[in-house]
Amino acid sequence: MRKKLLIAADVDRSLFDRAESDDRFDVIHQPVRTESELAAIIGPAHVLVTRAYNKVTRRVIENAPDLELIAQGTSGIDNIDLVAARERGIDVIHMPGVNANAVAELVIGFMISMTRTVPFYTRQVVQGVFSRDDCATRHELAHHILGIVGLGHVGSIVARLAGAFGMRVQAFDPYVAEARVKSLDELLRASDIVTLHVPLTDETRGMIGAAEIAKLPRGSYLINAARGEVLDQRAALDALSSGHLGGLALDVFDPEPPDAPLPDDPRLILTPHVGGCSHEVKTTVGGRLYSLIAESYKSR
Repeated sequence: MRKKLLIAADVDRSLFDRAESDDRFDVIHQPVRTESELAAIIGPAHVLVTRAYNKVTRRVIENAPDLELIAQGTSGIDNIDLVAARERGIDVIHMPGVNANAVAELVIGFMISMTRTVPFYTRQVVQGVFSRDDCATRHELAHHILGIVGLGHVGSIVARLAGAFGMRVQAFDPYVAEARVKSLDELLRASDIVTLHVPLTDETRGMIGAAEIAKLPRGSYLINAARGEVLDQRAALDALSSGHLGGLALDVFDPEPPDAPLPDDPRLILTPHVGGCSHEVKTTVGGRLYSLIAESYKSR
């Protein structure tokens, strides 16, 4: 029996083409964004292809009586109810580290943009102000101490790239022996740029709140390109408003998209969860994800 393979996300054409040429699958390509939309179309699927924005909840899983495999072309899978999938015997495959370099490069870009106040200067030039009077007050990255929270795929690349800029790098990760500080408290107090690179778990949810931000040196910079729920976004924005933070860069939010207005502040850099989004990632994911699906069905 041919399996119905539902591609419910935007993916590279290579996945679609290769799956269509495989006589084991009938391919349905119907990208959706909301949990309700996914629940409405998943019914006949044996294989579900998703991205991080697809909410694969218990309701979605229960609406797919024949579902056997969920294949996600990202590192994190916190959007999938793994307990519900496990109860049904549904396999879940994903691609740890596939977008790590793309995320790390964006984080380095955030650091340069904040420490050299690129958004501020952009606004001035657009307004017709061409002033270089205070440019010598900005510091190069080598002047800063970088604290990395989470030394997995992304955090490790950020550490390597930051080292190439001459930054002093320290990291906190209780699960990685190479991490160089023993506690989150120690890292926060000794860093003037902190970047978050932990997966979303019960342990990391809300791990950076008002109390933790207060431990950062005044004028420091904070970056979140992990998951929105890791950071108390309101506390971070309040710290930026008060001047305790000198800059804040967010690629992820809680919720997504944000449900409240965000301040128009040149010290605030916002991107719509695109850290892991690049041409190179998209083309790599398509072929590799198909290979993982095909390999999974060799033994079925």
